[in-house]
Amino acid sequence: MAHRKPEPALPSASAYQFKPHERPFMPGSPATPEHPKLRRLAYLCIGVLLGLTGGFGNGLLLANLPQIQGALGLTSVQGAWLTAAYSMTNVCMSLLLIKFRQQFGTGWFTRIFLPAFAVVSLLQLYVQGYATEMVVRAASGIVGSGLSTLALFYVIQSMSAQARLGGMVLGVGISQIALPLARVISPALLQGGEVQNLYLLEWGLSLLCLGCVALLPLPPSEHVKTFEPLDFLTFALFAPGMALLCGVFAVGRVVWWSTPWIGAALAAAMVLLGTAMLVEHNRANPLLNTRWMASGQILKFATLGMTMRVLLSEQGFGSTGLLTVLGMGPDQLVTLYAIVTLATVAGLAASLATLNPQDLLRPVVISLALIAVGAFMDADASNLTRPANFHVSQALIAFAATYFMGPLMMSGILRALARGPSHLISFSAVFGISQTLGGLAGASLLGSIQIARERLHSNELVQALVGTDPLVAGRLDLLALSYGRVLADPAARRTVGSTLLSQQVSREANVLAFNDVFLVIGTLATLAFLLVGARWLLYRVKGINPLAEDLATLARLRASRAAEGSTPSPAPEKGGP
Repeated sequence: MAHRKPEPALPSASAYQFKPHERPFMPGSPATPEHPKLRRLAYLCIGVLLGLTGGFGNGLLLANLPQIQGALGLTSVQGAWLTAAYSMTNVCMSLLLIKFRQQFGTGWFTRIFLPAFAVVSLLQLYVQGYATEMVVRAASGIVGSGLSTLALFYVIQSMSAQARLGGMVLGVGISQIALPLARVISPALLQGGEVQNLYLLEWGLSLLCLGCVALLPLPPSEHVKTFEPLDFLTFALFAPGMALLCGVFAVGRVVWWSTPWIGAALAAAMVLLGTAMLVEHNRANPLLNTRWMASGQILKFATLGMTMRVLLSEQGFGSTGLLTVLGMGPDQLVTLYAIVTLATVAGLAASLATLNPQDLLRPVVISLALIAVGAFMDADASNLTRPANFHVSQALIAFAATYFMGPLMMSGILRALARGPSHLISFSAVFGISQTLGGLAGASLLGSIQIARERLHSNELVQALVGTDPLVAGRLDLLALSYGRVLADPAARRTVGSTLLSQQVSREANVLAFNDVFLVIGTLATLAFLLVGARWLLYRVKGINPLAEDLATLARLRASRAAEGSTPSPAPEKGGP
């Protein structure tokens, strides 16, 4: 009987010397040796698991916030703080985690953060309450930041050298799939009203991730001493400032913007962030390269990223909010979000298939056009609108959400790496802040518009309803008639009829307000499409690639590394826990 040839083991961390083409591009990232096909497949599966687990940390909360609020007896303000807790910790953790990996290696992250997250998730099963839930959501934000990077590393390991650029796009996009997928699986998890099933899923996924990473660790990486005392001062100033901004954007529209603490929080955030930037601006080895971050190219990159995230809030807030107002529950939205999930996967696949480093702006232009079309399609909703009416429009927007993400992030990474690995921390800060604050600001902006327009439409509708109008009187009599068998008193029936008519007026005002929101998104997306499209067309006509200089710099770096031959590399760290 023929014996199968065993697969070669991973390189030994104690004696292995990296070949030039295997060495990590920067300290803290794993080496990229050639793997057998089965191992590459295993790396891909683990990368998908890590990405989905990281995305579920926030996706399950957003999909089931009303149920969690009800189970814990929370107010709407407390529920808003739960959504803010994840963003408050997630937005800044990449600043420290990049340097942590550079100094201690990726293995230490799995040793520390994954077991800690598993313990906190287990605690949530037995100690239920507002404080525990806040701790878990904050921990999810920390772990989610690290899991997204681990997912990226694992996916890259599964790719050949020629396909690793696409692997970066795939690694970034996987976590986006978790958001609509969470809405697909949540109704099944909540059958019987068991919110604990959500916590059990999170705990199980954390254990599964820990086990998979232990069984198949990443290859060893090079690491160097990177932390400086001023790094912690910067983080101690920067992180609270960003957390305050996240809290303001997440809770502002719920408590309304005139609440006194909103102004105080914004003022404190500006002081903290300004002080942090002042410290970094005068450092010899800054954690954040303020001069590069303030350059025109990076400011345009951040503005575009934030704009896209604001526009994509149409899906999370607009369509879902309208269907909720119309009485649609999570069970009735499963088909819609199954289609959204498939469109998200299709957008990611199309992004991979069409990825071209010479033309990374084109996917953004196409995505803006798709968002505009989808928003305008939704702008004629009525009280008869049902989830099926959103299938096409939301599929277009979901496709756009992942189609643009990879190329946009790739353009920023190429600019950062061309100026040295130290700029990667600054890029991570710019990208994370633009996406997180853009998402929170988008929901706050649309929510505020919807509330203001609902009040306006409600006032107009009420003024148009005159009791002496035969049509109004007939509607009141019809509504009161439905209670004729339980209410014998005509005056009581009339009162009930008036209440039901007020509810219908409120529903109609909300529908009109959401239509206004869709029109605002469609208009903004159209303007952004014209501006970005004109810039892209100008580049195409003149044959300009805005990343040409950065790509040339990276090509020279690769060539110099290849010319190093077998020069010994720094000692690698042990991979995995």
